[in-house]
Amino acid sequence: MITIYKHEIKMYLKTLLIWSVCVGGMGFACVLLFSSMQDSMEHMAENFASMGAFSDAFGMSQLNIGTLQGFYAAEIGTIHALGGAMFAAILSTNMLSKEEDGHTSEFLFTLSLERGKVVMAKLCAVFSHIILMNFFCVGLYLMGIGILGEEMPMKEFFLYHGMQILMQLELAGLCCALSAFQKKNKLGLGLGIVMIMYAYDLIARVIPDLSDYKLFSPFSYANASDIFSTGKILPEAVVLGAVVLIFSICTAYMVYVRKDLAA
Repeated sequence: MITIYKHEIKMYLKTLLIWSVCVGGMGFACVLLFSSMQDSMEHMAENFASMGAFSDAFGMSQLNIGTLQGFYAAEIGTIHALGGAMFAAILSTNMLSKEEDGHTSEFLFTLSLERGKVVMAKLCAVFSHIILMNFFCVGLYLMGIGILGEEMPMKEFFLYHGMQILMQLELAGLCCALSAFQKKNKLGLGLGIVMIMYAYDLIARVIPDLSDYKLFSPFSYANASDIFSTGKILPEAVVLGAVVLIFSICTAYMVYVRKDLAA
């Protein structure tokens, strides 16, 4: 099990580095750009906040985009949420199906390994990469904030990024569960789930009738504007995210252990 875990970690190390540098680097650059854009943002903040549905969808009606806190929630929060979610989907969508698609399952499962241990090793590798990617990005964001010398509410900052990790783990669990049913790699399926979830969250923030059902999307409870404006997280959302994650892991485990693997 440890050998497979190490193999998966090494196999996706380049992917981890590329996505960490891209997502973290973009966020870091945006933080540094804030000082040069602050004056213009302060003049535009009221206009952004009064743009109706657009402001509600992107949280600009909740926070002043002319402050670092509001700018971070609206800009860096969006970059990190989408980038992290896509990274989680890319890692997990093909994690279980790739053995059949690459015709390596007949070799892997002739070894003295239980399928269940293989599944858990692969899942642990996915979750480890997600956590490492978030730590790297958060480190870059904090470095940028330190260079600026601006104040940032650390409680809300770490609450937001903690919920981002939960969101990404939930999406990874869902994609791994779907991967267990597949015999071919279908990366587009995972990315499609991410984009549908993100779009649903935006729509639910604009349409009042959907506001009570916005927790169907994990983007809703990991929204930067909500967390930075209230300083709170929804306990029921955390429970729901954890339940979906555990259910997804159990589904991936049971399906993959019992399925007839193609050679």
